[in-house]
Formats: sequence, C-alpha cells, structure tokens
Amino acid sequence: MTNEELVKVILDKVGGRDNVLAATNCMTRLRIDVKDDAKIDEEGLKGTEGVMGVVHDKVGYVEVVVGPGKCRKCADICASMDIPAAAGVQASEGMSVQNDWKANKEAVKAGQKQSKVKAMLKTFGEIFIPLLPGVIAAGLCSGLATLLTQVVPGYAESSVWNLIYNLLTMINQAFLTYLTAWAGYRAAEKFGATPILGGMLGMITTLGGIDNIAMILGLYDEANPLNAILRSGRGGVLAAVIGVWCLAKVEKWIRKRMPDALDIMFTPILTLIVVLIPYILVIMPATGYISTGLCWIVEQVCMSDVLVVRIIAGYLSALLFLPMVAMGMHHGLVALYTVQLETLGFVTLYPALAMAGAGQVGAAIAIYLKAKKVKNTRIQSVIRGALPAGVLGVGEPLIYGVTLPMGKPFITAGLGAGFGGAFVMATQVASTTWGPSGLLALFVMTGGPGGAAMSVGCYAIGLAISYVMGFVITNLMIKPEEVENI
Repeated sequence: MTNEELVKVILDKVGGRDNVLAATNCMTRLRIDVKDDAKIDEEGLKGTEGVMGVVHDKVGYVEVVVGPGKCRKCADICASMDIPAAAGVQASEGMSVQNDWKANKEAVKAGQKQSKVKAMLKTFGEIFIPLLPGVIAAGLCSGLATLLTQVVPGYAESSVWNLIYNLLTMINQAFLTYLTAWAGYRAAEKFGATPILGGMLGMITTLGGIDNIAMILGLYDEANPLNAILRSGRGGVLAAVIGVWCLAKVEKWIRKRMPDALDIMFTPILTLIVVLIPYILVIMPATGYISTGLCWIVEQVCMSDVLVVRIIAGYLSALLFLPMVAMGMHHGLVALYTVQLETLGFVTLYPALAMAGAGQVGAAIAIYLKAKKVKNTRIQSVIRGALPAGVLGVGEPLIYGVTLPMGKPFITAGLGAGFGGAFVMATQVASTTWGPSGLLALFVMTGGPGGAAMSVGCYAIGLAISYVMGFVITNLMIKPEEVENI
C-alpha cells in the first residue's frame, strides 16, 4: 500500500475528509483532530495495513501510529489535501500481544490522569516535536565535525576537509545560534499567539542589546559575564517559552479590545512593548537561575568526580527511563536536554537513557529463542518484525508489542539496560543532540571529555552491554512456559 493509499484509508476510517479538522505528525504518529468522534472506526484503523497502533482516549482526537518517516509523509499528503496542521495529544485503551503492536499504548495510557504538571511537561515536549529534525541534523553535523578534527588532525590544511568541516559547522550553528527564535516561534503556534512575534521575542533573548541594557541597569558582570544577573542568552529556551506564553495572553487581551481597522497596525507593536520589559527584567533572570540550577544538579550527578556516583546514576537513569515514557513523564526531559545543550554544548544524561531501548532488544532476543523452543510462531513473527527497528533505535514496536504487554520482560529489559547506562555515564559519554538512539545515535555521541572517538566507542560498548545484559537477565527470569501461550 502506498502512502497516498494509506492516508486515504485512514481518512475513511476517521469519518472521511469532511470530518477531519487538522492533521499533523510527531516522530512516529499521524495526529488527527476530528469534528465527530463517533465516526472514528478504531478497530478498522487497527486492522489497516501499515498501521502499527492506534491511540484514542480523547474525544475528537486520534493518533495513528505508522512509524518514523512515514508519519511525516502522511502528514505532508494531508497538507496537500488542504488539511491544516495542528498539534495534538495522546491516549490509550486495552492491551494484548498481537501480530504487531496494535493494542499497546492504549493500555498504558488508559486511566492515566492528565495532571497539570504532566500537561505542562507534555506541552513543552510538543513545542519541540517539529524542531526535532533540526535538532538531530545539527547534532549529527556537530558530532561529525568534532570527529573529523580528531580523525584528520591536519584537516585545515586540506581544502576538501576544511570545506567539509565548515559546511558541517554552519549547519550546526544555523540551529543552535537561533534556537530561542525557533522555540519562540513554535511556542507561539502552540499557545495561540502570532508566530512571528514569538520568534522575535525568542530572537531578542540572544541579541547583544541585552548586554547593553544590563550594563545600563548595573546587572552585568563584566569580570565574569556568565555570572551576570542579566546578559544575552540568559534563560535561553526556558525564558523564550515562558515569555511567549505571557505574550499570547497579552496579545489576546489587546486584540479583543482593539478596533478591527487598527488591529494589524497596533496589536503587534503594543504586545511586544508590554511584554518586553518584564520579559527582560524578570523572566530572563529568573529562568536563568532555573537553568543554572538544573545544569548544576545534572553536573553533580552525571559529571560527578566520584565514579561510584556516576555508575549508580547511569544505572538508575537507564532503568527508570521507559517507565517514565509509559507514564508520560519523559516530556519534561526535553527542557533539561535543551538547557544543557545551550549551556554546555552537549547533553550528558541522554546517552544513558538511550541504553533503555538496547535493553529491550536483548530481552526480545531472549523471548524469541524461548518462543522458538516452545513453537510460539506468532510471538516470533512479532519480534522478527520489530527487532530491526529496535536495533536502529525505534523502540516502540518492541516495547508496546512485546515486553510491556508481557510485563516481566519490560522489567528485566530495564534491569539489563541499567548496566549499559552505568558504563556510558561512568565513561562520561556525552551527545551533541537528543532524539536518535540505538545504532543511529553513534555519531552524535561525540561530546565526551575523552574525545569524540572515545565517546563513540564507549557508547557502542554500552549498547553491547545493554543487549547482552537485557538478554541474560530476561533469559534467567522468564521461563519457557511463560512464553508458550502469550
């Protein structure tokens, strides 16, 4: 089935094109808002070729899991049909192990309460979903550029290598230099403000004029600018997102009272003037302290001088990451990744968390061999289909189609992944981005203090440790009869 045919079937199953209000994508899913929820044929969607799962626990909204890459193509096809884009939410229903992972996330999300804290973390995560391709591209280019400087020490003397280095560096800088602007633009879309105003507010965060204002007000530390109460870049992405949230409130208030004939001329400028002063004097310094505090906490654990502390932190990080994903709490980590990337130029926690998926791979191989022993061909088929994606870092088919529905393997996989997490944090592997994991993440793991080549090598060893320990622990704790009838 082609992507065009798949989209046509999906639209038919959600009540037809006329029932669709909006469609967009995240990393693996097509997210659809509909007018009449009763027209959604959930079972029909689950039985559609190319659909890996369906998430439907919010009235008027459904997520169709079609896999990475394909979800963006499906969203583009919807856009070509004049279906507007819009951000969505998540959901659930009932769980079982099937021929693929159709009934998985519904079971995990069912009954979960959407607390204000979880909703806030999720909102922050959703702001960055459309930015992820840029995050990954910039991080990969940064990693390759760093690796090039170590593998080819005399690269600057070669016009070819020097050209490649500069191209890679420019791609990375294009994202990181304007990260607050991208975040501000996306936050404005999410909060209902005018996107360009959000982008402008985010851009202002990093302009040199902030330093001039700080000097005028006596808030700038010329001896040590990084310790200044106010400076260019202070608060970073956190400041931009919170500032744009305020901007959205102010803009809506002004527009409601502005005569239609004057709206386009005066609402934007008044909104920026009203928001800019508290943004610079209150939000940027306050979020600056928050960012500094978050980085300090992570540094004390992930970058501790005490090896035992790093080992324990790495083990627990990998062990607990997937339960956090299942509970929807992982969205808050995006803020931490972003703050670290802005402040340090690399991310220290993400490499350990990436081991969680590798543990699932090892556990799945153990289950496959036991299933083969008891002649359970169905679960063998599920694992054969999901394993290649798991090795490459796309863990959802394995997690929700195999280990989580079975229960115990989800735990044993985490226990095995913890050993890989402990190793990569002990060796201080650091990444230049977040998003890719598994083998696909090899060349973004170049930020460690031991050098790019050592960091990449230690990450690869960590993956191998997670594979092996996930396999060993699952093999020891899961009996063949537990696999026979699933």
